[in-house]
Amino acid sequence: MKEVADAIVCEGCDAVYRRKPLGRLEVSQCPRCGTELDRQAAGQDARMLPLTVACLILFAIANLFPIVEIELQGLRSQTTLIGAVYALSAEGRSIVALIVLATTILFPLLQLCILFYLLVPLAHARRPAGFAILVRSMQMMRPWGMVEVFLLGVLVAIVKLSSLARVVPGPALWAFVVLTLLLTAVMAFNPRAFWELAFEDRPGRSA
Repeated sequence: MKEVADAIVCEGCDAVYRRKPLGRLEVSQCPRCGTELDRQAAGQDARMLPLTVACLILFAIANLFPIVEIELQGLRSQTTLIGAVYALSAEGRSIVALIVLATTILFPLLQLCILFYLLVPLAHARRPAGFAILVRSMQMMRPWGMVEVFLLGVLVAIVKLSSLARVVPGPALWAFVVLTLLLTAVMAFNPRAFWELAFEDRPGRSA
């Protein structure tokens, strides 16, 4: 049983190797195809928790404050992301509104909440309830979080509208820019590290 527990399978070529202890920030690669096999997870939970909290704060700002303010012929208009979803729905574009709601609000928020729920107990050497299913759920939702796509679309719209009206970026736009950068770092977190953090032997580790 120990040999099975110490085995690691390459995701690139299915070769099986014996897991070797790694030093700090060390990464092991498959000698056959070069795919990453393993990396040292120590300290990742400590770095990820502040990033996750920062993402949640920026996410709140991005959704509660206006994205842009448009001024045309003395008339001003501004909207939040939720307001844009509601406007799409009111115009009969319910499917588009649902896609925007899911990919820019629901899925990213669920991912961040799950990540926060997992990291807080792990930082205190405890394994949270529902650990396995939550890690798998977060991995399944990863492709559906498209905040960066939404941001790109907003920037393109701003460039096009700037020739027709006065466009003033709102606090939410800057929050989205920073949130996109932080989410890139957060979602790059190796999912295998969760299992190592949850099952490694630490003083006070509880099942």
